Amino acid sequence: MSRITISRLVVQVVVAAALLMAPAALVLAQPPAAAAPPAPPPPDWMGSVNFGLALTSGNTDTLNTNGGFDVKYDPKKKNVVKTAGLFLYGKTNGETTAEQYALTFRDEYALNARAFVFGDFRYLHDKFKGISYLVSPTGGIGFKLVDVPATKLAVGLGGGGVWEKDYGFDTTSSAALTFDEKFSHKLSANATVGQTFLALWKTNDFEDALYTFGATFAVAINKRAQLKVELLDTYKNKPQDVTLKKNDLSLIVGLVFKF
Repeated sequence: MSRITISRLVVQVVVAAALLMAPAALVLAQPPAAAAPPAPPPPDWMGSVNFGLALTSGNTDTLNTNGGFDVKYDPKKKNVVKTAGLFLYGKTNGETTAEQYALTFRDEYALNARAFVFGDFRYLHDKFKGISYLVSPTGGIGFKLVDVPATKLAVGLGGGGVWEKDYGFDTTSSAALTFDEKFSHKLSANATVGQTFLALWKTNDFEDALYTFGATFAVAINKRAQLKVELLDTYKNKPQDVTLKKNDLSLIVGLVFKF
């Protein structure tokens, strides 16, 4: 083989190798892809409104409505402010069968990652418990027993006062003690279960207590809407009108819209 032929062969091999290595060199030369931008922080203000309606007509005419709201202000500092409202109203054949309105306001101040102090205000009107109004401002201390993204459990113990006006009776007042507990757990990205409990005792008669228990299941329809089913149990141990039953149970179904 002549020197010229060998030289041509060497040149061809070098050119072929350069062509094969060129794509890899271009890939290595490209700048790294830009990192995805961080998710925006959650807004300071969050809340929701919900509404449900049930109608029947024919042998029995019924109207049942329920609604509520909750608003939370959390600037990611030490203070968190929450307020919530609920109304239940029902009629059967023109007669009122349910009438309950509730409002709560709560301000929490974090002492550390787990403990917080709070101020609380609660209002309740419940016609079929005989309560024209019950007002209870309290304050106390609470603890986050579980605080992870999927599961939260907190309890609180407080004290303050309570004023109650029942239909047909004079207004009564007393010092009060409270215990509250709240639990929530995300079953999946779209489904959540929750549970709440509140106990209020009058110190001048500990048997005159009010207990409220709630259990909820919510499933997302889209980013802004949910379908929520709630079981609400209200128990007054010592109603002034002895003809009233101590326990009332409500099943609430409604649509929730977040904002």
